[in-house]
Amino acid sequence: MPQPTHAQTQTIQISVINESTVLADSDVVPVVAALQKQVTNDFGPVWGTAAQLSIVAKGTQPPSGSWWLVLLDDSDQANALGYHDLTTEGLPIGKVFAASDLKAGTSWTVTASHELLEMLGDPNINLTVFVENNNTAGILYAYEVCDACEDDSLGYQIDNVLLSDFVYPSWFESFRGEGSTQFDRMNKMQNPFQLLVNGYIGVFNVASGSGWQQQTQEKRPPNVLHRGAVGTRRERRSVPHELWINSLPQRKIVGNAKNPAAKISA
Repeated sequence: MPQPTHAQTQTIQISVINESTVLADSDVVPVVAALQKQVTNDFGPVWGTAAQLSIVAKGTQPPSGSWWLVLLDDSDQANALGYHDLTTEGLPIGKVFAASDLKAGTSWTVTASHELLEMLGDPNINLTVFVENNNTAGILYAYEVCDACEDDSLGYQIDNVLLSDFVYPSWFESFRGEGSTQFDRMNKMQNPFQLLVNGYIGVFNVASGSGWQQQTQEKRPPNVLHRGAVGTRRERRSVPHELWINSLPQRKIVGNAKNPAAKISA
């Protein structure tokens, strides 16, 4: 296993908030336990980060200073409010659209793992790796740790909960040779920047001026699953941070959507 490239920091507190109507709290409890094991045993030692997950009981407020992992239904619910991208304290938030996953036939637990790990790996959604082509050109790769290997078929189980595969820091190191080290948790990749089935990565061609684009394994325009739906990290990466708005739990979002005068939240 590669040595971590990030310095170990203090433990991050993650509040898991279930605001989805398709998930009972009893569905969420074992998933949070599996996510905790994934972060503690698999992700943390490689990426040099530590997190403690806790479920926020209905009707209670998340602890002050915690980051949020919010389980919602559909991304279009938030569209009524232009969606929100930070907690009320201006801290990172990850969003899992469970109903959308169920409609698409994909696993919400893999999505939860994906969003949690990427939030820990790049909490401000602004980190990139630059690969220089020549003195005047190069490509920026988004620092997303699950996109390249996010497909459900590539995941792995902890306590019978399916979770997302993720890349190691070596995946972003262009000097690495084929098969020279481990590039992802499931050891299915052989090269830096390799994309597996249905994998993708955000790229910014410095010379072209075309802005952020999605590069896929198939080298063709991304399908609907790869588009930046409202509220996702892909959508947020293309929006200037100064346009982000503080976020609210889903019950408050729904309440505000019914009251046009309350669509701008504090």
